[in-house]
Amino acid sequence: MPKLQPIALSGAFLITLPSSHDARGTFVKSFSESIFREAGIDFTLRESYFSFSNKDVIRGMHFQLPPHQHSKIVLCPQGAILDVLLDLRKESPTYGQYFAHELSASNHKACYIPEGFAHGFKSLTNDALTYYLVSSEYNKHYDTGIRYDSIGLNWEIKEPIVSARDLSFVRMEEFESPF
Repeated sequence: MPKLQPIALSGAFLITLPSSHDARGTFVKSFSESIFREAGIDFTLRESYFSFSNKDVIRGMHFQLPPHQHSKIVLCPQGAILDVLLDLRKESPTYGQYFAHELSASNHKACYIPEGFAHGFKSLTNDALTYYLVSSEYNKHYDTGIRYDSIGLNWEIKEPIVSARDLSFVRMEEFESPF
């Protein structure tokens, strides 16, 4: 059974995914609706996708604006990433705060990210596979982000590989939250 552990950001969870290992390899359960329901989380899967990233790639900090906002479950079944969540909910006691944790193939951790959060990560390995379970479908007109280097996190990387799109996002101090 997955174990959901609340983190310092209100409504977000670090998840330990159940796994088993034998001579054939490893089996990991990535989602269980009943466990989320028991924790008071109403998560309906609408879309899933994954990315491969080389070491030192930073992706983020992404989110979708209302009315297409979404919650996510993010895991890393190959390689390792430093996963980063940023609370953008104006009325939240943790508004503007971030949480960072390593997700990897070896630790079988995942993050539940509620609506009103931005999400990003730094790839710690080559060919890191990041897998997303998302509660809404992608809508390019509502998809945006916050500049990764404006949230107060030391990404501990001298020359990150970042897309032009991610570099075009507004800085956190300029952002007016709709959440």
